[in-house]
Order: sequence, then C-alpha cells, then structure tokens
Amino acid sequence: MLTVFEALVDPNRRRILDLLRERPRLVGELVDTLEITQPGVSKHLRLLREVGLVDVRQDAQRRWYELRLEPLAELNDWLEPYRQIMEERFERLDNILKDLQAKENTDDEA
Repeated sequence: MLTVFEALVDPNRRRILDLLRERPRLVGELVDTLEITQPGVSKHLRLLREVGLVDVRQDAQRRWYELRLEPLAELNDWLEPYRQIMEERFERLDNILKDLQAKENTDDEA
C-alpha cells in the first residue's frame, strides 16, 4: 500500500489535489482539465482514496471526489521542524546580508 508521501510524488496526483482544493469534482471534470484519460484519472483517484487524501460521495449516477485535509494536517505537523530549520537559516543569511550592507555603507562614507 502507498503512503501519503508516495502518493504526493506523482505530479498528476498533486494536480488532482490542487483542483479538489477548490471544490469537489466529478471524474469527467478532472479528465477535461488534466487532459489525462479517464482510466488514468480513475487510477490516480483510487490511489489517493487508498491513502486517505480523497473521499468519494455517490450522488445518483455521479461520483463526487473531494479533498480530505486530515492527512495533509499530519504531513504539515511532520514538516514543521524542517520549516523551523529553514527559517533559522534564512534568518542567519538575512543577518549576514545586513552586516555586509552596513559594512558597505561604512566603507562608502569613509
């Protein structure tokens, strides 16, 4: 079985999630927008359902696919420490650049 991370590797599945972020959609809408065959879209939707990123709701003959945010919230929680590391590095870089600018301004005044 695929994990959420493995499901997100595929660009077509990420595009499907981007579209479902806007609103629930029918398979036909996804096929038209993505320019992928209906069996291809259905395969991606099945995998996204298996990892819990997508729910399907039956409405008579139609199936509406919608985004589930809970697995993404878990992913976001897992990524948070890495975001903090990146922010610290950007802050250090920003301090270095400010120091260089201050030194350059001092040199220009002399």
